[in-house]
Amino acid sequence: MDDFKKYLGVALIVLGVLCLVIYKFSTPENWLLVSSMVLEVGGILAYIFINKKA
Repeated sequence: MDDFKKYLGVALIVLGVLCLVIYKFSTPENWLLVSSMVLEVGGILAYIFINKKA
């Protein structure tokens, strides 16, 4: 489980990018943009706080 926790931030970022791809090629809905923003910011913050060494 600890091995997966290290990659939680990266997984959230990939899901955010997937939402942007769906937005680009499928239906241009605003909820896709909002959810991708939340996933991207959450992924970056999760990556920083989980992998902090100090």
